[in-house]
Amino acid sequence: MSENQFKVLLVDDELDILEFLSYNLEKEGYIVYTAKNGIEALEIAEKETPNLIILDVMMPEMDGIAACEELRKIPSLSSTIIAFLTARGEDYSQIAGFEAGADDYITKPVRPKVLVSRVKALLKRTGESTPVPVEVVDSNTVTIGNLLIDKERYLIRIGDNEMILPRKEFELLSLLVSKPGKVFTREEIYFSVWGENVVVGDRTIDVHIRKLREKIGNNHIKTLKGIGYKFVE
Repeated sequence: MSENQFKVLLVDDELDILEFLSYNLEKEGYIVYTAKNGIEALEIAEKETPNLIILDVMMPEMDGIAACEELRKIPSLSSTIIAFLTARGEDYSQIAGFEAGADDYITKPVRPKVLVSRVKALLKRTGESTPVPVEVVDSNTVTIGNLLIDKERYLIRIGDNEMILPRKEFELLSLLVSKPGKVFTREEIYFSVWGENVVVGDRTIDVHIRKLREKIGNNHIKTLKGIGYKFVE
């Protein structure tokens, strides 16, 4: 896919910001759509399936956090990159954005060259080929690319190789694969895999991630430092 085939949706309630960003991205050959709030963004995104969505956080009617959460529920947008563009630089705002399913965070004001550079870097994550969908074969079997997960037998198959994983490794992998591209925070992982009443050490997740990478390869599970992990094909 060449750069001028990429579709970018910009969402901000400030028209001058939309005009500024649109001008600079269209000049680089991107197809640009705009929306003034989260509700408009959902309608346009579902219709146009953009490769990248850049969301402001503070907007009327539906803010960026709520919009991001809703966008992540749309199957056709599972491979869409979502980044927040906002003047709010507080840590809690960034964490809320990542917990909602965002992939990156850009603080404004931003210089045109910096914006274009960040957009190019984000779109590289989409790859050159069509994203591989998650396929639910039956209630106990899920496939994504060349990875098959058999929930009944705690078994995974990569190509022709089969292996049975320890229970917690298996549950962790199943969680990450359930929403490819979504960033799962450490808190979400602890709660989903170990439960709220179980106390584990800070390095427990890291150890399990390392073991999974040894078995399925290093390229599938990405770390977002200080936030959590996500599965990519």
